[in-house]
Amino acid sequence: MKLLHIFSQRLYLRIWLAVVVGVAVLTLCVAWAWNIAEEQRAQNSTTPPSREMVLKGPEGEVLVEGRGNRISGSPVDGVRFEIAARDGQVYELWMAPREWREGRPPPRDGAVAFWLRPPFGFLWMLGLVGVAVVVGVFPIIRRLLKRLENLQRGVKRFGEGDLSVRVPEHGHDEVADLAHQFNAAAARIETLMTSHKSLLANASHELRSPLTRIRMGLEFMGDDPASARAKAEIQRNIGELDQLVDEILLASRLDSSEVDVGTVESVDLIGLAAEECARIDADLEMQTDGSLEVQGIAKLLRRAVRNLLENARRYSEGEITLSLSKQDGMALIRVEDHGPGVPKAQRERIFEKFYRLPGASERSGGVGLGLSLVRSIAERHGGTVHCEARKDGGSGASFVISLPLA
Repeated sequence: MKLLHIFSQRLYLRIWLAVVVGVAVLTLCVAWAWNIAEEQRAQNSTTPPSREMVLKGPEGEVLVEGRGNRISGSPVDGVRFEIAARDGQVYELWMAPREWREGRPPPRDGAVAFWLRPPFGFLWMLGLVGVAVVVGVFPIIRRLLKRLENLQRGVKRFGEGDLSVRVPEHGHDEVADLAHQFNAAAARIETLMTSHKSLLANASHELRSPLTRIRMGLEFMGDDPASARAKAEIQRNIGELDQLVDEILLASRLDSSEVDVGTVESVDLIGLAAEECARIDADLEMQTDGSLEVQGIAKLLRRAVRNLLENARRYSEGEITLSLSKQDGMALIRVEDHGPGVPKAQRERIFEKFYRLPGASERSGGVGLGLSLVRSIAERHGGTVHCEARKDGGSGASFVISLPLA
């Protein structure tokens, strides 16, 4: 079964197998046709045709004259003829086998001669030609399909995010043209993505300058009660813009695997979770004994936990709980709230960039990048994040980050 699975998965093996089957079918068809022809010839030659035979003496006188029929004959036993003379007598003529000269091979007999005589001799030759074709065509097919496998691996790596990958362009056939078109498309996409990230990072960076000037202007406005309300609103909007710029910059850096975003070290999740829970007055539950450490970038893991806790505080109408546990070699960080919850159909989409649930108020804060950053950070550390219903069945949502243990 495993061999059949390999043949069904490998294109070069399937093409080679098709050639083998084609040669085998051709051999069988030729053998069948040859066998039919031999049977037809044997039926037509059951009574061999007679011929006029004349045996003369030394002086040229006719000794025997009549119709002769071949009785038997082989290279080993010689040839025998039966002659029915005109006087009614029956004579037998025997011709001795040939005497082979020195250095010339004698005629084969027995089973060897049987297999080399028609039609079997032709079938052996046809079989050997078929085997030669099958063996000779394999490296040709393998070499052709090897380039397709290289192209497949390149496309896979490109789809996984390595935009710098290119495939070799050998030859001048359709496969080489396909590789050339892929390389050209990959180069254009890489250029566009690089320009997009550069533009996004530069624009986000330049936004900080006017935001800083606006903050300075607010400080010079004084504490006039008439403008206090407007000042508070401006400060709230500045805070949201500053958070948006910060999240856009972080998202653009996380999207590129080559960018250095920090030093990988051993991170104590218990201490990190305790500090973040204290910031927003959330409950911390330990469902495991001993330490809970993972290999990662501390500031990114802190950012992921903080985003989940702030998201829970934004929508929760009750207490917020962060629990830590272990399962199958993974560290689980679970954040549960008592908010409206997330519909099952939206539990995957909320991790998309700039996506917010229908009906979410803009004044509730957030720009739709927090959860997408959590997913990017989790994947950067070889983990996952997902949303599910609360384990106790109550109202609210439960977000679970899964990270490999150190």
